[in-house]
Amino acid sequence: MTQPAHDISFIPRDYDIFGGLDVDKKSMAVTFRDHGTMRKSLKLPHSGRQLLNYTRKHFPGQRVAFVYEAGPTGFGLHDELTAAHHPCLVVSPAMVPTAARPRVKTNRLDSNKLAEGLRGGQLRSIHVPATSYRELRHLVQLRDTQVAQLRASKCRIKSLLLYEGIPFPAANGQWSGQVLRQLEALPCSRAVRFKLDQLIDALQFHFQSAARVQKEIRHYCQKDPELRQSISFLTSLPGVGSITATHALARLGDWREISNVRQIAGFLGLVSSEHSTGDKENRGEITRIGDSRLRNKLIQCAWTAIRKDPELRAFYRRIYERQPKKVAARKAIVAVARKLTTRMYAVLKEQRPFVIRPDSSIAPLTAAETVGPRERLDSAQNEQP
Repeated sequence: MTQPAHDISFIPRDYDIFGGLDVDKKSMAVTFRDHGTMRKSLKLPHSGRQLLNYTRKHFPGQRVAFVYEAGPTGFGLHDELTAAHHPCLVVSPAMVPTAARPRVKTNRLDSNKLAEGLRGGQLRSIHVPATSYRELRHLVQLRDTQVAQLRASKCRIKSLLLYEGIPFPAANGQWSGQVLRQLEALPCSRAVRFKLDQLIDALQFHFQSAARVQKEIRHYCQKDPELRQSISFLTSLPGVGSITATHALARLGDWREISNVRQIAGFLGLVSSEHSTGDKENRGEITRIGDSRLRNKLIQCAWTAIRKDPELRAFYRRIYERQPKKVAARKAIVAVARKLTTRMYAVLKEQRPFVIRPDSSIAPLTAAETVGPRERLDSAQNEQP
């Protein structure tokens, strides 16, 4: 997933040569364009050193800029080019202008399209995160993978018991250490016992792995002063804990690159989609672009925040009362999550903790005001380690 775009624009007239790179695992198609009709296309190994050698040999003394699409090859090529003092844009593939339904698609044509877009100033770079944020992202992704596998193991155990007609030890369906001990002593056939034991072993492995990764995340952030301070500011927000704070930092990267208060909500897909024309405005559901895992965590944080923060509780109630009963809770809690992103922006940009303003005049929410989506979120949260 890509990052918010840089707020610094690329100015084509400041450069002489524009290199478009279509990069894959082993090679890259390269097209060089100038401000005139010159075009050179070639194929090189996936090596920043060879690309730089070619550039120095064929374009000595000229200012060369590069661009390639974000993808599975990461930012290593970007790091090599920028270290050699060549600007390199990393662009989102979805934001590259493309002809409708092209009949021919090759790596060479794609590299030429990127070079032309760079020369015309049509491309905007995503924010390339610093090394510390990239490494934090690896740890956060690993934790989420282990939690997903843990949840899947729990579902497999329940499915096996359902298929065999064996009741789950806990009547409320909740997991605990006592439930695991009862599952280990559950009488069943030899084959079912073997499968159940393997599933229990997998569950315990993923639980312990998720705990180890979370501990490593905590140690990693504590060793980095900037990460440690940013997490302390984010966790001062009502409802936001260390798991959501570290995930947000890993995805957003350096807070100095965030240019406006709406950028985080847009990046996480918490803004309304819109299809308007003329005097007619037509706004629909949220866009749901970006990191769905972080978006879901923020919505869970929002449910906790409205219990702790009177201001957010009043905001939730205002949105709830304006919506049809069937969707009121869902729309209101998404609006609260979007408001949390504006508070994230504020505490990071102003480098200060958030302070809740108490207001005893705002009544607690009733069960009817949170019915529906809350129950579904609770069931999802119970699957967490």
